[in-house]
Amino acid sequence: MVRGGIAVLWTIHSVKSASTWDIFCRVIDNFGDIGVCWRLAADLGARAHPVRLWVDDPAVLQWMAPGALAGCWPGVTVLPWTKSGELQFLHTLRRSDVVLEGFGCEIEAAFLNWHFAGVEPQSPMPSWINLEYLSAQAYAEQSHRLPSPVQFGPAKGFTRHFFFPGFSRRSGGLLREGNLLARQAAFDRWAWLSQHGVYNSGATIVSLFCYEPPTLTELLERLQRGPEPVQLLVTSGRAAAAVRGWQKAATRSTTRSTDACIGSLSLVFLPTLTQEDYDHLLWSCNLNFVRGEDSLVRAIWAGKPFVWQIYPQGDAAHFPKLRATLDVLGAPKSWRQFHGAWNDDPAVLPAFDLPGWALAVHDARQKLLAQDDLTTRLLTFAANPTPAGN
Repeated sequence: MVRGGIAVLWTIHSVKSASTWDIFCRVIDNFGDIGVCWRLAADLGARAHPVRLWVDDPAVLQWMAPGALAGCWPGVTVLPWTKSGELQFLHTLRRSDVVLEGFGCEIEAAFLNWHFAGVEPQSPMPSWINLEYLSAQAYAEQSHRLPSPVQFGPAKGFTRHFFFPGFSRRSGGLLREGNLLARQAAFDRWAWLSQHGVYNSGATIVSLFCYEPPTLTELLERLQRGPEPVQLLVTSGRAAAAVRGWQKAATRSTTRSTDACIGSLSLVFLPTLTQEDYDHLLWSCNLNFVRGEDSLVRAIWAGKPFVWQIYPQGDAAHFPKLRATLDVLGAPKSWRQFHGAWNDDPAVLPAFDLPGWALAVHDARQKLLAQDDLTTRLLTFAANPTPAGN
């Protein structure tokens, strides 16, 4: 069964030390899907597992991962989605060991028929893995690696397994590159900040990557009136549009304002950042406001206090997921309260407690660093797809 929001992964052949991968991704407006798919592709390529990344809007990678379209990333080849429906082109390729369909996008029937042709369902270790969204809820761990036989279509006779990213050793883990800690250790915070016009003035530095939370105005007004200076680094897109709307109104109502400084609050509007530079932003700030799945994981690895805006759902189904995540992170009361208010739980934003939040993030990060990452667990499972409970 293929559901919306599921990434589907087929492992057709026995995965050897250097497996080859096909990853399919359709780009949506918030770029979370391509963000995750690109990080996974780049990580696999860096580990000597060649990847073909099929994308319906490759232009996004021009700013997200410069050089990707030109083949400058080790082990990764970016291909236009349309080519996956051309049998003549497909017959010029070697079948991969692994095919991944990102976040419920449906790959072309021509590709599936070409890829499954001649593959016997009882060939060595045939499996079909559904890679789900990240969740800390109990169902994810309970369903991780569960098998489900395929009854029809090109993969009839094969067995699928559900694979859930997560925060425990019984889950699929979190995306984390092998060189991440070395990159962090070598990072020069002030050199990077100065490139974006931010200098060591003693101000608290905060990053803002969000949708349009109802409490955004309350946050900005609090920072504006606060006793201590704050430099707010605003990411491009929806966050920048929301802050500029508030800025326009605020600069007409206060005498303590300039285009970039409103009371105690200084605004810095950032250009579109590459994935690497988004990591740099998180590493540079005293507090990070993040949104979505990929940025949550990057905020954890940054090891700094953060506030997460989960993608809102009309039936409020996002609140149990939010609470489960805060549970596994060991969030103190003040951090939980702030998250609730930021995510549209009717409440006033409580005060910051950066020291308390920082301690919780540090402890959670250390525990997660002691576990294998998502790519490692996927590769291990693909080579030996042991069902849940074994």
